[in-house]
Amino acid sequence: MTFAQWLLFCGVSLLMCFTPGPAVLLAVSNSVDVGARRTAFSSLGSAIGIFTVSGLAMLGMGAVLSVSAHAFLALKIAGAIYLVWLGVKRWRSPDPLISRQAGAATGQRRERKNWQLVLQGLGVSLTNPKAILFFSALFPQFIVPDAPLFTQYLVLTTTFAVLALVSHAFYVALMALVNDYVASRSRLFNRLVGGTFIGLGLALLQTRHKVG
Repeated sequence: MTFAQWLLFCGVSLLMCFTPGPAVLLAVSNSVDVGARRTAFSSLGSAIGIFTVSGLAMLGMGAVLSVSAHAFLALKIAGAIYLVWLGVKRWRSPDPLISRQAGAATGQRRERKNWQLVLQGLGVSLTNPKAILFFSALFPQFIVPDAPLFTQYLVLTTTFAVLALVSHAFYVALMALVNDYVASRSRLFNRLVGGTFIGLGLALLQTRHKVG
């Protein structure tokens, strides 16, 4: 892969990463719940999920999903249920969203353990079949057949994961700037984020499986 090809891959990945999806939405939601710093743990889980999904794609899992309607359907339903569950949980949350300064003075942000945040981010990444199909479709365009496959996997996946983390940091920082505004409208924000999660889950169920 040439440097020009890598730059092209970065451009496509940036577009993908900065388009708000489940992982970005989770980062925004957690930035309010547990604070910007601890949101890094859920983003770390998302990054681990990216490496896992990318690895599965490189090993041919993407081809399996493209052929097997049952495998695609099972993963799609699992991802949809998880997103809907996150949405319902957020929608029904009675907790007022507090400012960063106020959150530091309460125990609210320490209710969830760091490992739970990691697993949350990991779950969002692993249950999204679109990610596997995305990597399966994208990677072949930049893979050099004669070059070591594992090295190319590391370069491409690390690049994508870093850009994903950058997008999370961007949205979390943006959230911090408008945190006071959001705090005064906690019920609206809870339902907006919760409804978006639910919408993403339902949209995932509408993903059509194409064979051949």
